[in-house]
Amino acid sequence: MCGIVGYLGSKGAYEILIQGLKRLEYRGYDSAGVALLDCDGKLNVHKSQGKVSNLEKVAQAGNTNGSVGIAHTRWATHGEPNDINAHPHVSQSGMIALVHNGTIENYAVLKKVLMDHGYEFKSETDTEVLVQLIEYIKLTSSCSLLDAVRAALLQVEGAYAIAVIEQNDPDTMIVARKSSPLVIGVGDGETFIASDATPIIDYTDEVIYLNDNEIGIIRRNEPVQVISLESKEPSAINIQKLKLSVAQLEKGGYDTFMLKEIFEQPSTLRDCLRGRIVDNCSRVVLSGVELNKERFMKAERITLVACGTSWHAALIGKRLIQDFCQIPVEVEYASEFRYGNPVLNDKDIVISISQSGETADTLAAIQLARQKGAFVYGVCNVVGASIPRNTDSGTYIHVGPEIGVASTKAFTGQVTVLTLLALSIAQLRGTIRPEKLHEILSALERLPETITEALKVDPEVKKLSRIFAYAHNFLYLGRGYNYPTALEGALKLKEISYIHAEGYPAAEMKHGPIALIDHEMPSVIIAPSDSLYDKIISNVQQVKSRGGAVVAIVSHGNQAMNDIADFCIEIPEAPECLTPIVASIPLQLLAYYIAVNKGKNVDQPRNLAKSVTVE
Repeated sequence: MCGIVGYLGSKGAYEILIQGLKRLEYRGYDSAGVALLDCDGKLNVHKSQGKVSNLEKVAQAGNTNGSVGIAHTRWATHGEPNDINAHPHVSQSGMIALVHNGTIENYAVLKKVLMDHGYEFKSETDTEVLVQLIEYIKLTSSCSLLDAVRAALLQVEGAYAIAVIEQNDPDTMIVARKSSPLVIGVGDGETFIASDATPIIDYTDEVIYLNDNEIGIIRRNEPVQVISLESKEPSAINIQKLKLSVAQLEKGGYDTFMLKEIFEQPSTLRDCLRGRIVDNCSRVVLSGVELNKERFMKAERITLVACGTSWHAALIGKRLIQDFCQIPVEVEYASEFRYGNPVLNDKDIVISISQSGETADTLAAIQLARQKGAFVYGVCNVVGASIPRNTDSGTYIHVGPEIGVASTKAFTGQVTVLTLLALSIAQLRGTIRPEKLHEILSALERLPETITEALKVDPEVKKLSRIFAYAHNFLYLGRGYNYPTALEGALKLKEISYIHAEGYPAAEMKHGPIALIDHEMPSVIIAPSDSLYDKIISNVQQVKSRGGAVVAIVSHGNQAMNDIADFCIEIPEAPECLTPIVASIPLQLLAYYIAVNKGKNVDQPRNLAKSVTVE
């Protein structure tokens, strides 16, 4: 959600911070700001509603000197998006500046106490309450900035990643985290901090991932220190190497990150599959399953928890696991899971799915599942993120950084890993025939080439999209494995074009949605040549008989649908369980080009953030 960048070293901080904010624009935001301590020890704060480019104009009219600073892109939670509510926030004396990602749940109580002690507030944010509390503690206790930050955080309820600097101590920065990501980059005589590694990869590939309830102490020309919030005891420092390149964070000649990421899918799926299919496509190797065979052998139920696009992948995962493993599977929205009093025990497996690995609701679901004795398995993209560090085991999807807010390659990577996971469990439990396993693994190994073929519909979809840019509503229909594909296709269109779209199981259309269909309501119907093809044909006919336009996603060579649908987009043949991956390609392209035709910013759609790190 919000983005944080910080720098303490010998270089000018401003350019590093601004470039870092630009790298974090993909997270979604509505305002931005920067606080710098200049060589005279003065704290200069510049803030602006809107894009980082607006901030640059404001800042360049003022003082941008200094070798220590913090910066922020805000996605509004408390208070409307404007210059005043933008971060950094400054204490009443103007001596302390703070940036914050997260939500302080008891801010109203703390604010009242501070107001009773004469503090005045300029903004509507919970963050200003925290910086005022730090100053109040520091002044009344005559303690250091570190001790004041620690004492304040011990009074705070909620989630946070923070960075704090003080005018009287230009050689120090204090950072801390709880349920919100923060990474410290270790350079040569300089230190960087950020919400994720993307803003600092230009400067260092060595990072420290803060754990929950840890405080980082950054001092000029000294090694980084990390202590426990509760005990003040030093924490072990584990410096990790980033497996990330600057090239992965650039558009690479494409107009947008989203289009680049759609076309990257042959190579990202190759990375996702690498080393996991062995012995001439007769066996799957997932270390997370291999190391926990007993858990998977004894599992009596599996629950998948996720949000958004990851939830759609989970729905496909449910069918894969039930079909191949003969284990009962449930799918839960992570945001609802812990409020439903789930009944779990040590024979349950909970699989959490998240691209970023920082989704607040999914993290909360993991914590509850572990408390109840379940074995928790993570499916994640970002190495070193909170979810893989808080699960018992798991599998990375390895599709590289996804910058576009609307997920594309992460979705296909998640479904691919869930397929491998289902097959791995099935071969362990003996619930899949060797010839069936070989058939699907062979198709998986060919999947990068299959997706390359699927992407050839790009010119056709681009042309088709011009016809439907006028639409105000869309209906997406699918059956079996492709009901979740319909949900995902509808979500993509909603996210980036702002056209209302709904995904439905095709047979459910008769139970209400059919009333909406007319000549202004196009339907996208996913109809590969699978076991339910004949049934979905009748659904297409029902739409057509009511005047609705139909765009059908069909298997290559299917002529029958051409006589019924208005437009047919062909995809390569694939085993039924893999059709959601292949069919998602034209759906991603259709949403993309409709949004572009409407003049929308597809990489940064309004009101959306790449990862939701607060409830």
